[in-house]
Amino acid sequence: MITISKAAARQIRFSMEETQSEGMFLRIAARRLANGALDYAMGFDSGDHNDSYSNSNGVDIVVAPTSTELLAGAELDYVEMEDGEHHFIFINPNDREHIKPSQKE
Repeated sequence: MITISKAAARQIRFSMEETQSEGMFLRIAARRLANGALDYAMGFDSGDHNDSYSNSNGVDIVVAPTSTELLAGAELDYVEMEDGEHHFIFINPNDREHIKPSQKE
């Protein structure tokens, strides 16, 4: 199952408050594109009986069966990409464009 970093969890909880989505799950989805790369989506949602449920750093996560394998071992992080500009990123060994931390320049 996917995990969420502490920084991402803080931002997700902030977004839940801002959008009045407290008590909902964070739905995370992935699909493989024709070129083999992964495309990600996330949003606040309720769960379904077929979904997988987990909790990471205080965030309740729900993943549909079609995304479970693609997200296995992945991490959602919230990082500063440029000066003052923050983004959610997926660190996923199942993504062909994944670079292990030791491989980064």
